[in-house]
Amino acid sequence: MSSDIFTALVIFAFVSSVTPGPNNLMLMASGANFGVWRTVPHMLGISCGFGLMVLLVGVGLIRVFDTFPLVYTVLKILSLGYLLFLAWKIAQAQPLGQGRGAARPMTFLQAASFQWVNPKAWSMALTAISLYAPDASLRAFALVAAVFVVVNLPSVMLWAMMGRQLARLLQAPKRLRVFNWGMAALLIASTLPAILPG
Repeated sequence: MSSDIFTALVIFAFVSSVTPGPNNLMLMASGANFGVWRTVPHMLGISCGFGLMVLLVGVGLIRVFDTFPLVYTVLKILSLGYLLFLAWKIAQAQPLGQGRGAARPMTFLQAASFQWVNPKAWSMALTAISLYAPDASLRAFALVAAVFVVVNLPSVMLWAMMGRQLARLLQAPKRLRVFNWGMAALLIASTLPAILPG
């Protein structure tokens, strides 16, 4: 990979990782509700899970979608259903110390698994493999995946930190409720460009 293509890959990884999407909106909500430290497994799960996803898409999943487009359509429908469920959970989140005491941030494995139903993650992975690994070699796939892992982690950390800063304004339960409903609505809206036909 030439230095120009590598630089373009790093820029693409940063821009696609730091812009709003389901992962970042959920991290902001988690940072506001649980704090940055308790959100670290969620952040690591996103970065590592997405890196693995990019690698596996390159190794063969992109060919499955090319051969069987219906599989991708079914995946989009399942993704939307799961995202609606997550949006409802965010909207219903109680302030810490209230409710049934069961509120917890997403775990590493939950966040890593979520990448497989995240429409923005699929779009990013398919675009990255198509543009930055045109020779379709395992080395190129691994390099693209590694760049995303390295660039993604500080990018997503910003969102959790922004959520934590917002937590000071959200001390009142009513404000937190409005914030959580707003984040749930944005989570749904963020998926529409990836789900709806162009």
